[in-house]
Amino acid sequence: MKVLVTIKRVVDYNVKVRVKPDNSGVDLANVKMSLNPFCEIAVEEAVRLKEKGVASEVVVVSVGPATAQEQLRTALALGADRAILVETADQLNSLAVAKVVKAVVDKEQPQLVILGKQAIDSDNNQTGQMLAALTGYAQGTFASKVEVAGNTLSVTREIDGGLQTVSLNLPAIVTTDLRLNEPRYASLPNIMKAKKKPLESITPDALGVSQTCTNKTLKVEAPAARSAGIKVKSVAELVEKLKNEAKVI
Repeated sequence: MKVLVTIKRVVDYNVKVRVKPDNSGVDLANVKMSLNPFCEIAVEEAVRLKEKGVASEVVVVSVGPATAQEQLRTALALGADRAILVETADQLNSLAVAKVVKAVVDKEQPQLVILGKQAIDSDNNQTGQMLAALTGYAQGTFASKVEVAGNTLSVTREIDGGLQTVSLNLPAIVTTDLRLNEPRYASLPNIMKAKKKPLESITPDALGVSQTCTNKTLKVEAPAARSAGIKVKSVAELVEKLKNEAKVI
């Protein structure tokens, strides 16, 4: 069984982002970039399936600039077999990315596609669901447990009321939740081996996919500074402030 995993290059979660002076976006100059944490979980799950003998090949794909090769090499060091970079300098929205990945799915014909449920930069939580709609594959979102039995996939997923287990026929699409697994660290020998693993670079045009984006960013602003808290001397004073100042009761 071939498993396809999508990954995204994002600003490292430890970095405090800055907005550009012209409010056109986030300043990425000299900022540390990393593999999206949810994508790390997706890669880890695919590698575990391979270690169990369920998957025969793990292919990672990313849509983005040439610098995303760094994150693809990281995924290869974590255990993926080969990588595909769909190189574009454009800022694509979720639907455009889903269309590009759909073209890669048509080309590679994987039995299972695993995506992080969302990226920490945009937090859209859309691409996996859109990809399922475009491909017509069954989907299991927010997965906290994945089990494969023959041509059937059992996915335990996080929902508001608790846990729900769904049975999917392969091919299928899964998006990962935080509780699915704990990603491993790449060892130095595997980092060295990853440099020799195949990494194919193609363009959306070569896949026959339009890069037209339907979204336009008008303005990006930093969050408003949080006002300092205050101390009250009694419950009555607290209620009075909640009622008359905060107006929440």
